[in-house]
Amino acid sequence: MTVLCIETSTSVCSAAICKDSALIKQCINKEGSNHARLLPRYIEELLALAREQSLCIDAVALSEGPGSYTGLRIGASTAKGLCCGLNIPLIPVPTLKVLCEAVKSNTHHRVQSTDLLCPMIDARRMEVYTSVMMNGEWVNGEGAKAVVVENEESVLCQRSGLSFVSETVYYFGDGAAKCQSVFTQPNWHYIPDIVPEAQYMGILVESGKRKVESVDLAYYEPFYLKEFIAAQSHVKGLV
Repeated sequence: MTVLCIETSTSVCSAAICKDSALIKQCINKEGSNHARLLPRYIEELLALAREQSLCIDAVALSEGPGSYTGLRIGASTAKGLCCGLNIPLIPVPTLKVLCEAVKSNTHHRVQSTDLLCPMIDARRMEVYTSVMMNGEWVNGEGAKAVVVENEESVLCQRSGLSFVSETVYYFGDGAAKCQSVFTQPNWHYIPDIVPEAQYMGILVESGKRKVESVDLAYYEPFYLKEFIAAQSHVKGLV
């Protein structure tokens, strides 16, 4: 299975081609929000590579969110257009799982299957989009949720029966750094420089492809989690 993967949920923009979960090539930019300009260029480059290697794109995988409203919309509109043009399915992949896969693939941090992984995407102020994963599954089956971070207990679901003072927890993502000041338990470990990248989506698609159901392209929307509230523009001349 050859998959074109698109990740635009944060300030990082990336696209990749993966075959049978193995990375063929990734294009990535970590320097800011240039998604609308860079993503079409990356995709053109990757599709040219696919033609050179006689690879047939079987599906488009999209990091579905939560994350940046603008980034998610750019990724979704691009992915839907590709799927319509190539007549292939769209496979949404939860962004928090992409972050967890990035940590598991990081050679500097050998996490154990019994460790708790806590990906965090910045939702401004002291709020994050987060959940807790152990051994490849969400604790209590819960997916992403918006949490105002006050302490460790506010993040780790207590209904799970897991203790926030005894379990080993790794937290990471662009919403994690601001939590260091309120996370004081010695068993909570911050991992810096972890971002969602398209290259980690291939293995998630392969591991879950038996459960994949094609989405209706006409009605598909990214997983925003919270409703978008537009603020009044402060740019002179705009109403």
